[in-house]
Amino acid sequence: MDDAAQRRKQDQIGSGAGSTDLGSQPAAAAPATAPGYRVLARKYRPSTFNDLIGQEAMVRTISNAFETNRIPQAWILTGVRGVGKTTTARILARALNYELPDGSVTGPTVHMPTFGVHCQAIVDSRHLDVIEMDAASHNGVDDVRQINDAVRYAPVSARYKVYILDEVHMVTTQGFNALLKTLEEPPPHAKFIFATTEIGKVPITVLSRCQRFDLRRITADTLVHHLAGIAGMEGIEAERDALALIARAAEGSVRDALSLFDQAIAHAAGTVKADDIRDMLGLADRSRIIDLFEAVLRGDMAAALAQLREQYEAGADPTVILRNLAEFTHYVTRVKAVPAVADDVSLSESERTRGRGIATKLSMRVLSRTWQMLLKGLSEMQDAASPIMVAEMILVRIAYAADLPTPDEALRALGDGGASNGGNAASSTGSSSAAPVAPSSSLASHGASGERVDAGRYAPRGSGAPATAAMRAPIAATAQSSPQTATTPAIVLNRFEDLVALAAEKRDIAMKTALERDVRLVRFEDGKLAIAPQPSASRTLIADLQKKISLWTGKQWSVLGAQDEGAPTLREKRDEQKARFTEGVRADPLVRSVLERFPGAQIVDVQSPDWGAAQAATNGDMPDLDSDLAPDDGEPSDD
Repeated sequence: MDDAAQRRKQDQIGSGAGSTDLGSQPAAAAPATAPGYRVLARKYRPSTFNDLIGQEAMVRTISNAFETNRIPQAWILTGVRGVGKTTTARILARALNYELPDGSVTGPTVHMPTFGVHCQAIVDSRHLDVIEMDAASHNGVDDVRQINDAVRYAPVSARYKVYILDEVHMVTTQGFNALLKTLEEPPPHAKFIFATTEIGKVPITVLSRCQRFDLRRITADTLVHHLAGIAGMEGIEAERDALALIARAAEGSVRDALSLFDQAIAHAAGTVKADDIRDMLGLADRSRIIDLFEAVLRGDMAAALAQLREQYEAGADPTVILRNLAEFTHYVTRVKAVPAVADDVSLSESERTRGRGIATKLSMRVLSRTWQMLLKGLSEMQDAASPIMVAEMILVRIAYAADLPTPDEALRALGDGGASNGGNAASSTGSSSAAPVAPSSSLASHGASGERVDAGRYAPRGSGAPATAAMRAPIAATAQSSPQTATTPAIVLNRFEDLVALAAEKRDIAMKTALERDVRLVRFEDGKLAIAPQPSASRTLIADLQKKISLWTGKQWSVLGAQDEGAPTLREKRDEQKARFTEGVRADPLVRSVLERFPGAQIVDVQSPDWGAAQAATNGDMPDLDSDLAPDDGEPSDD
């Protein structure tokens, strides 16, 4: 028996693949020892490229390189902990040295349906020709010199001599410099595989000599499916919400997810439930976090403090509670910006449904302000002696600020009603703090809302009396020379559609869209408008509309919000008209025969010349803006 065959036999015996009777010895002479328990992270460690999850781009690149025999001399794998860097390195070493006993495989391959001659030893990190080193403890120039000296010799039994350096960013500068020449021109029988979590610390001279692969974080839904499959193979019952909590806590790391799942199985001693995961990780109930979030944003400080105390007494960490509040704020903000985010399967049904509802009620400015306050509060808790006290003060701060206007809303309110209020206060009390500075140009005559303002109500800062006649003169002259009142003729609007067309003419796309989508008309007269805003409308829509329509038409308008349901929005009317037209097209004999002839065919869209004319009348003449927003395909838009 040659040396290679003897070594393979020893590997088989060492891995448990050889004969179990150990010759003719009786069972009593070789007492059986129970194998040690293997944690899930090691038991289900991938052994082939097909077993890797979430790294499809890397697997495709390496597979194509092996198929075309374009194998580089060095790879560098980077990513966060637990995404499979060391595992991928061992799989690469297997693929480079894959060999079957019958000699049917003659070169490197990514197709490894069974364990080959060297596979078990490589997986167990005990093969003579696959040297796996921890660069954190072998990072000096002497260690690199040993690699340079040993790399010249051919492998003992495998096809390639493979060096796997984990945490390669720990190598010193001198060590990297000593490795550069060997790394650039290694012997044909040597390959290098580096792994690191901090790619920024690796010198660019090393990176330029390697093929780099960035292993991505595993998405939460992929982790949930992976954990569910392992639970089935282990015969463990686990709730999907529990697996979702584990996947969220793992933050994209497969190893962390499997370690937490291993701990959860032991903690639950049966079916793994979401409550067990919360108890194990010190998490708060997600539904109670949402209740707390709603109470805080309602400004209900009593309910918010009571719920915080209940979760604290149940064992939840105050820091974790605030972190969960920040996480839910981030989630609602993303749903506000991109509604499709609420379809994430890693979230519970209650979280998805309530998140959508909250996102439609809160403005982006309120969510941004809440996020900033929570972020600042979390930094304050790091040095706090009593985290629960800090958490309560943070919630009080957010609840108190919930009903306060944002800076732009405060400025708009001062512009709309601050003049009259300040004037009354200055006239009655003579207080200088209630008297704003005299505005300039057209605001002196009409104010922010278009209502004419008495110049005598304004006084300079520091004075306790209204403006004198000498001070009123320049303001009155400015009011008389206002270009809005002197040269701009008043525009008469007879229909609500005329207002939409005017917004399009003024190129105010945001207001035009809001009028079409978010406004139900209750009453329309020239100078008076009553509307019922939709839940999706901005909180400042009525004030903004009153200011803009007064400015556009050159006369004062009154815009009121009504409680009546109002007429359908323009977009709803258009959609209804299009639906009726589609049903009419579907009922056409020719169209019906086409649909019957081609099973599965659907009517995707319908167009009518009448809609094009109506849309053009509503949008006005806006050729430049349309060309910037969307390509001109020559068809009328149905939006």
